[in-house]
Amino acid sequence: MAGLREDPVLGIDGIKREKELGTEVNTKAEDKGVESERDMAPPPHPSTTSIHRSGSRPQLDLSKAAIQGNSEERDPTILLPNQSDDISSHLSLDIGGSLIKLVYFSRHEQYSIDDERKKSVKERLGISNGNRRNYPILGGRLHFVKFETHKINECLDFIYSKQLHRGGIDSQSWLPDAPPNENAIIKATGGGAYKYTDLFKQRLGVTLDKEDEMDCLVAGANFLLKAIRHEAFTHMEGQKKFVQIDPNELFPYLLVNIGSGVSMIKVDGDGQFQRISGTNVGGGTYWGLGRLLTKCKSFDELLELSQRGDNRTIDMLVGDIYGGMDYSKIGLSASTIASSFGKAISENKELDDYRPEDISLSLLRMISYNIGQIAYLNALRFGLKRIFFGGFFIRGHAYTMDTISFAVQFWSQGEAQAMFLRHEGFLGALGAFMSYEKHGLDDLMVHQLVERFPMGAPYTGGNIHGPPLGDLNEKISWMEKFVQKGTEIIAPVPMAPHGTTGLGGFEVPSSKGGTLRSDASTLNIGVLHLVPTLEVFPLLADAKTYEPNTIDLTDPSELEYWITVLSEHLPNLVDIAVASEGGTDDAKRRGDAFAHAFSAHLARLIEDPAAYGKLGLANLLELREDSLREFQFVDAYRSIKQRENEASLAVLSDLLTELDGMSEEVRLVTLIEGVLAANIFDWGSRACVDLYHKGTIIEIYRMSRDKMQRPWRVDDFDVFKERMLGSGDKKPPPHKRALLFVDNSGADVVLGMLPLARELLRRGTEVVLVANSLPALNDITAMELPAIVAEAAKHCDILRSAAEAGGLLVDAMVSGLDGPKENSSPVVPLMVVENGCGGPCIDLRQVSSELAAAAKDADLIILEGMGRSLHTNFNARFKCDALKLAMVKNHRLAKNLINGNIYDCVCRYEPAS
Repeated sequence: MAGLREDPVLGIDGIKREKELGTEVNTKAEDKGVESERDMAPPPHPSTTSIHRSGSRPQLDLSKAAIQGNSEERDPTILLPNQSDDISSHLSLDIGGSLIKLVYFSRHEQYSIDDERKKSVKERLGISNGNRRNYPILGGRLHFVKFETHKINECLDFIYSKQLHRGGIDSQSWLPDAPPNENAIIKATGGGAYKYTDLFKQRLGVTLDKEDEMDCLVAGANFLLKAIRHEAFTHMEGQKKFVQIDPNELFPYLLVNIGSGVSMIKVDGDGQFQRISGTNVGGGTYWGLGRLLTKCKSFDELLELSQRGDNRTIDMLVGDIYGGMDYSKIGLSASTIASSFGKAISENKELDDYRPEDISLSLLRMISYNIGQIAYLNALRFGLKRIFFGGFFIRGHAYTMDTISFAVQFWSQGEAQAMFLRHEGFLGALGAFMSYEKHGLDDLMVHQLVERFPMGAPYTGGNIHGPPLGDLNEKISWMEKFVQKGTEIIAPVPMAPHGTTGLGGFEVPSSKGGTLRSDASTLNIGVLHLVPTLEVFPLLADAKTYEPNTIDLTDPSELEYWITVLSEHLPNLVDIAVASEGGTDDAKRRGDAFAHAFSAHLARLIEDPAAYGKLGLANLLELREDSLREFQFVDAYRSIKQRENEASLAVLSDLLTELDGMSEEVRLVTLIEGVLAANIFDWGSRACVDLYHKGTIIEIYRMSRDKMQRPWRVDDFDVFKERMLGSGDKKPPPHKRALLFVDNSGADVVLGMLPLARELLRRGTEVVLVANSLPALNDITAMELPAIVAEAAKHCDILRSAAEAGGLLVDAMVSGLDGPKENSSPVVPLMVVENGCGGPCIDLRQVSSELAAAAKDADLIILEGMGRSLHTNFNARFKCDALKLAMVKNHRLAKNLINGNIYDCVCRYEPAS
């Protein structure tokens, strides 16, 4: 870096010293919590730096690159058929004095060729198999792991066990007996990248390619803030609030990295930054003084002590000076800290007379408050409104964040705010990862990353929970041991009501520190799934203001209610999942593990609703499906769906004959009634499950239709009818293309949505059936729909001709059709696309490229079902006409959303915005 100068405190700049001497950081266990000495340095002269892009990696052969899909895998992969060089799984390290932060990428294990149906749809929609970038992004997963530096051998064992230095265990080029690749390179930053170079060479046969720490720090922060939707959050009075930042308005900002010391960096753009200030009073100061004063053996032990502390026994408050009164003239309350440790000079006490808990809390507040104050003054100096704090000193610790936040708010008089990062400790490692050429990460957008939280993820809130690696059997065995001991997998800590933390260290809390444990606000880091084919739904009226979730789970009563619903449904779900796998002993064991895992997730969310980022009902329901898939229950309702589909298809022909005998107006209302009536078949509803035990699928459907009486609770049918049929002699043109978001298998899709699709086709409207990419409850999937359409087409010329035009009837499907082919006039196509989703709800900010392409020419959207049109998207607005149809099958939702009752119907029509 330019402008290095002698440090008046250390004698030589911390960065220069670290690189020339190979770092003199102590790697003993008691050093936990201390980052590199680099942060202690005062600022160099301002300069602008750009991240170095190394050319040391093998290059990609992009010829004939194609997106590969899998019916049971949401995340697509780019297959490079002509690649000859080994492209290892990217791996990067940030080796600090106390912690090693590791980021690695894993590719998908399976590849499959697109079927004929998908190829036909892609051709019709104009979707190319080639990637839109100059080089492909390898679809896969980004993992975050940490190790204590003094346990570096565990880190090396981890890398070796997964063969990350040789391309990963899924790399076809790796053989157990193969000699080490002398040219293998791993990107690394931090002082340990110099100190442990020889060790990595000896143990793994790899070279550490050293990247500049500050370059990596800024690159990692920029990526997270642009690519992760809920990366940044504020923390005041114990309350965490996520902040969505427009990537186009990100710069400039102040990045405050708190390690042993503190660096303050003004970031003006990608690769454009200046270290404008810093302080040598940071995490090392807290840990060093804390160790001397309290005899604590670790950084985390010192933090834990602070939770039980009362700093009023040590700190001198304004009220101590003014006889318990405020100093209101200058805006200081009696509880304001006038002098940290000030009481110690006026009392005749020895060190042993003070409680270590009180010392720890006072020390933590003193250092955190001053960091916040200095950070704000530097932000003020450059006119910066946003300040992001990172570094493992923070570790999601509630008091630390509250103190820093209050300092920024107090001195800025509310004009600036402190924000924190969920991946705060991994900025350097992620920046080093991004220094690899041609991985394409810097091109990823927020809608192309999906974060999931598998049980046993290596890094959770600063601790390792569960096996950091291993197969499913190892994970289940670990969980069984915990269950046998009667210990919860991730033990929840009951939280006190919000507001018990006072004013975060500048003011005395209203009660002592034990009310809010440090682990009540820990940062859970999941696995980032890189899905380059996810896009924003182009028909949203305003994608920036779009919020999919109708239900506000930040309301504690709502969260408690829905978690109770999911908990009560869990035993039934386990029984169904186990039965879907034949009820084997292995299935039962996996079912028990799934139940314990999902229960642990729910317990964690009750403890801290923001533990996994901003929580909506869609996220909660998809978490359940992710947990099922994690324990290899790919499609728990498979047999149920097959049985219901067969029963519904058996009576479809009679229904279509009945509809054809009606007038156009009567047929339209009957079709909408049919959709609403058929939507009762929802295995996610406890009320509906009870109904299933009282009659057959057809009996329930007929009963539901017989009870359809208008007006419905939300009834815009007449407006919809006028758009479809017109009034008087004025006949409106048909819609060009309709997207029908289907819901459940069985009667819902066969007797409800397919007849409605048929009516639209009859009127000359192209129809695209939009279904789940992955199974969720008894929802129909895009892989299952073509077979259902083929069966339905055997008895309907309209469906058959449209399905053939849309590429749904191919190969063996065609041979089973009855009757002659239609060779008359051209027909509009019936197509099926996947939505990119694996849950019962849908977030339209992340849909498949197929759906996004199909939407570009659509002028009608029909969202059907509770998950897609009530739980999510009830308030969504679109650029085209939208019809939202659902039967309400939840008492609370009926009351709060539509002021109605269970089994009320919603027919909400909204013309184009």
